[in-house]
Parts: sequence; structure tokens; C-alpha cells
Amino acid sequence: MNTPQESKSFFIRRYPFTRDTINLLAQDVWLKDLWPIVYILSSPSQKQAYVGESTSAIDRLQTHLAHHKKGQMDWLHLITSPHFHKSATLDIESSLIRYLNGDDSSEKYHLLNGNLGLTFHNYYEKQHYHTLFTDIWQQLKDEKIAIQDLKDIDNSNLFKFSPYKALTPDQYQSVLELVDMLNSPDTRAFVKGGAGTGKTVLAIFLIKLLVTPFEELYDLDMKAEDGEDATSPDRKLIRQLKEKYPSPKVALVVPMTPFRNTLKAVFSSMRGLHANMVVGPSEVVGNNYDILIVDEAHRLRQRQNITNFRSFDENNRILGLGHEGTELDWVLRSSQKQIFFYDRKQSVKPSDVGEDRFLHVQQTSRQLQLHSQLRVKGGNDYITYIEQLLHLRLPKNAPQFKQEDYDFVLFDSIADFSEAIAQKENEHGLARMTAGYSWEWKSKKEPTAMDIEIEGITFQWNQEYNQWIHSENAAREIGCIHTTQGYDLNYVGVIFGKEISYNPTTNEIEIHKEHFYDKKTKAGIKDISKLKGYILNIYQNMLYRGIKGVFVYTCDLHLRNYFKRYIPTYTSQTLMPSPVMEKVIINSVKAPEGNYAPYYDISVAAGDFSDTQQSDIAGWVVIPDNYKHAGRDYFVCRVVGESMNRRIPNGSLCLFQKYQGGSREGLIVLVAHYDIQDADFGAGYTVKEYHSLKKVDADGWQHQSITLQPLSDDDSFTAIELSHSAAEGLKIIGVFVSLL
Repeated sequence: MNTPQESKSFFIRRYPFTRDTINLLAQDVWLKDLWPIVYILSSPSQKQAYVGESTSAIDRLQTHLAHHKKGQMDWLHLITSPHFHKSATLDIESSLIRYLNGDDSSEKYHLLNGNLGLTFHNYYEKQHYHTLFTDIWQQLKDEKIAIQDLKDIDNSNLFKFSPYKALTPDQYQSVLELVDMLNSPDTRAFVKGGAGTGKTVLAIFLIKLLVTPFEELYDLDMKAEDGEDATSPDRKLIRQLKEKYPSPKVALVVPMTPFRNTLKAVFSSMRGLHANMVVGPSEVVGNNYDILIVDEAHRLRQRQNITNFRSFDENNRILGLGHEGTELDWVLRSSQKQIFFYDRKQSVKPSDVGEDRFLHVQQTSRQLQLHSQLRVKGGNDYITYIEQLLHLRLPKNAPQFKQEDYDFVLFDSIADFSEAIAQKENEHGLARMTAGYSWEWKSKKEPTAMDIEIEGITFQWNQEYNQWIHSENAAREIGCIHTTQGYDLNYVGVIFGKEISYNPTTNEIEIHKEHFYDKKTKAGIKDISKLKGYILNIYQNMLYRGIKGVFVYTCDLHLRNYFKRYIPTYTSQTLMPSPVMEKVIINSVKAPEGNYAPYYDISVAAGDFSDTQQSDIAGWVVIPDNYKHAGRDYFVCRVVGESMNRRIPNGSLCLFQKYQGGSREGLIVLVAHYDIQDADFGAGYTVKEYHSLKKVDADGWQHQSITLQPLSDDDSFTAIELSHSAAEGLKIIGVFVSLL
């Protein structure tokens, strides 16, 4: 027997999963006294596991041992604690199932658990048990049962869109009502809910429910300790569904291409699901599905302001429809039953099927409503506040929206705005900047071109269209509604562009069509109020993306002043305190174990910090988890002086990424040059914002001049100007990533 390993207030003990072990455990104080426990059965050779909890563990384990799959497990991991009670063990069991399924590493264990029975519930001191779960997870990582960090799983698409979710009461009730509809003669249902109410998770849950055999949905080998059993109405309803649809032809229809590709990737990594179960509206044409589930149904298209009329018309012809046919009609004509997840307030283009058409279809449909806010920690109060803010329904004396655990902040400076997002990316990951369509997408054709300039700072639009959220350079780029709709972000920064302003005289939001660059959206719209509705929906939905917080910047000063009545303005004390990260510099030439980057002293660093210059490493600094496996790509320097104090306070430890090539325009860089004499950094080195003037001729392009710009509140700092000949000696060492 293993000696129990204590980790704070719990024990994890590992035993061979055998009859002898169960007989011996019958005398264990935790088990014989019917104490609530959590357990994991595992088979390292098969990479399979099962998670359970019980107050009658001996009976439960004996039942598992007789099961044809669970009985093949090699090890029993018993998790016990004097602080456990039934609500806590149910919650920890549910969390283990969700996170072990959400682990997308190649070494993960595949669970035998079904996805029914995971329901959300609150209980006394739940936050304490969340901390306990974090400690349990870390010990399971040490034992190689868990692989990834919780933070990495939290930020992954696989976890966010996994069908192994703890359903809220209204989600669970919706499942039962939808199952009842599928069992009945009724043909369709509409599930309505605002942004963040869990529509996508519920849609995926239903797909998994429909394609999973009944015996895999429930632990049929076990006697129920409490709650539902084999004779419960809920289980009878599910059995009736499986008997009616033993092997249904079913698909999840997702209108938006980027989001569809994300869900295809999720389905390809989930046991029992396949990428071809996720389809676009055109893919249903010519098929006859038993059931089609449509997520983001408000983004189904009609024949207006689209790019490919020919293929659209061909699909209408195949289905016997004229030009009035829509993607909504394609779904209706290609399936026996349909479930639509719909929110009219998330329609953002005139190509979206109109609300009137949906209202007509809803007249012959079951209608359900989701209420719980599952994304935004600001809750439904924040959702309502944003809608009233954008539609000018808040009283002038209404209090600013402030919530202790939610960052909702307005910025006067785009530099502060972008730096705050970069800092949140450093701390939490999944912090992204977004904007309205107020700038042309020049970099689509010219990859090095900068698209957006605000207060002298330049940015590019998203360089990836599919799955931009997780692309390599997403944290430095600016996304749009089409690359973010449907996704959850930890923090979102929303830039209100020049196409939207506030008129203080009329107390109206005004739209400037000439500054709106989404040509397909504004084409043919003569009624400016209609365009205004789409633009407000775009901004409203981007403001709903942030789980932990939302940062706002407006180009129009009048709009900013209007927002200042209701949104707290940024100061160094405005944001929630950041997690304290211990920045220990270890004096060692050899890299220590863990997530460290080399530390260089700029005043003595030699050459270009190349890999052969190991003697120049002054130590090692622990860096955030989202830069794990940084290897040779990152390094740390201390930046001193006031020449960059608008972005980098004097004395800050800064994380840099080694320069690998590509455009440097607008980036903060560490450079080396024989002719630079910077008092802050010593001869030869400086940290500044990079700008260049290029000359193009028949032989190509070359630098005409380079400007290294300080970003300081002190006007005595001036730019370093390098002529064409002097620029040839400039060496870009690294690109600034974040403060540490």
C-alpha cells in the first residue's frame, strides 16, 4: 500500500484495481464510514480513465470491477478529505470530467464517462473547494493523470466548446424540452438567448447526445445513490429518443466560416464526434437529414449583399426555390426536424436573413429561452447596461458600471489601451483588440502595410481569417466582428472607430458612412438608420466577448465624453490587481528547470545576444505560463530611464522576443547600433518605437531613413534619426512583448 500523500487538506492514494484491494479498503476509515470520496480508475497502457464519486465506495468499486470496460482498469486513485461533503464531491467529480476531457494534449486519458448528469449547482464555500480542486489537479499532474495546466485548458477551444459541461438549470430544462420535441410530431424549435447564455455549448451537447449510444450516456451498471435512476422520467425521455433515432443523420450547421472551422477542429478531437458533423448551410443542400441543429442562426444569409450569387442561385434551383430562397429555407427543406439557436441582436449584416422571416417560421415552432449569463463575469447587469448605453437609455445621473471582479474601463490614450491589453495577455492569455470597420484592410493585399493609425501608433488588421483568436500574432493585431463572434475572450479591447460619433446637441449616436469600410454591408443601404442598427449590433457584440473585462477606446472625443459619464476612466489604480508573479533572477549560466527566459544586462550585453554568447547571460527570470517552452525565442532585460515611460516605467523588467524578420513598423524594439549613445541604456543600445521611411525603385525598396521614437511624458527626449547609410548598421535585437 502507498502511504497517503498529503497536499493541504486532501489525500490521493494509488492502489492496484483488484478484488484484494477492494477487500482491504473495506476497513478504510473513509470508506467504511460512508464518507463522500472521489476516485479515478486509470489504465496507462490503454490511455483510458473513469471518474466517479460516491458515499458507498466499496459497493461502487465492486460494480466497476465486474464491468466489461471499467474492470480492465489497472489503477485506483482514491481522493479523500475530511472537508468533503456530497455537494463538494459532486462538484469535484464534474470538474475532473470537464478538465480531463478538455485536455487536448496527445498524452491525455480518454474518459469512459458519459456527458449526461453534469449539472451546475452552487453550495456553501464553493470558492474554497475550487482552490482545493486546483491543488488536486496539480498532484494529478505529478502522477501523469492530468497533463496540461488548468489555465491552458481554460483558454483552449476544446474545453470551451466541449459537450462535457455542467449545465445550468435552464440549459438542462431546455435539453429535456428539446428531447421531448424530437420525440413528438413537432418539427422544429427555436432556442433564444443573448450573447454568453450558452447556446453553442447546448447545441454541441445535443449533437453528442444524439450520436452517443444510450448505454454510454449513463452508468447503467450502477445503482443510483440518490437523484434519478433508471425509472426516472428524464431517463425514460432519453431512452425514447434513442429508440426513435438509434442512428440519426444529424449535423451542426454553423453559418460563419471561421467559427465553423474552429468547431470542426473541436469535433475532430472529441470521442464520438467527427469534423464532418459540422457543416455550412450550402453543404446541407441535396441531403435529407433527420435532424439539423443550427448555431448562430441569425447569421444565415439571404440573397443580398453577398459575394457569390451564382452558387447561391444554384442551391435555390436544386431545392426548387427562386431568388427569394434563403439559407434558412435550405435548412428547412433538407431536414425532417430542426433546432435553431437564435438571437436577433447578433445580426450584423444586411445579408443576414431578416427578423420578419424568422418570426414567420417561429409561429409553427416550439420556443425556449435561455437566461443565465455564462460568459461575462459582469453578469446580466453588464449585458443590460451595455444595451442601454449604446441606445442612450441610461439616465444622466445613472451610476457608472463598477463591479469588484470585472474590469470595465475607458481609455483616453491608445498607448495605454494597447499596453493594458498586452498586460492582460501576459497575465491571462486570450486578451485581444477589436475594432469597427473604420479603416481599410490594406495588409490583405500588401502584408507589410499598416492598416490602422491612431495617435501616431499603427496596427494591422487580423492577418488570419480562420481561427484568428489563437493565431500566432493575434495579440498584436486588431480583429473584427467576423473573427470574434461566437468566441469567448478573457479580455477584449474595443476601439470605436471614426464611423461612429456622439452629437451632444441632439443627444444622438451618429453614423458616418464615408468612414465605414465594409463595402458589402453598406452597399445598397440608403436608410442610414438601418446601417446604424448593424453598426451598433457590431459594437454591442464585441463588448460582450470579455469574460474578465472589457477595455474601451473611442476615436470621437464627444463619444468618449458621453461614455465617461458611465464607464470608469483608466488610471493606474483602475484595473483589478494583477496576480503577483515572482520575478526571481537566478545567477546561473545553465537554464533552470521550469518556465524561465535568459536575463541580459543591457549595459554589458555583447553583440546580438546570439546563442554562442552564453557567458553574457546574467541570470534567469521566471516568465508567465502562456510563454511556456519559450526556449531561445524570448529573453528579459531591465529597461531604465524615462524615455519610454508612457509604455515602460523606469526600471521595469521587460520580456522581449528575438527578432525573426518581418515588418518592425510601429513596434517597440531593442536595437544595437555603433553610433547610438543613449544615456539610459549605455553606448550602442536603445529601446524605442521603430518607424521607417522606404524608397521604392526598379531595383526594389530600401530604407531612406529610420526613426527611433521615444514615448515619454518628458518632452526633452528626442527621436534618434538614422540616415540611409547609417541605417545599414542597425541591428534589431528583439521586439518588446510585455512588462513582467
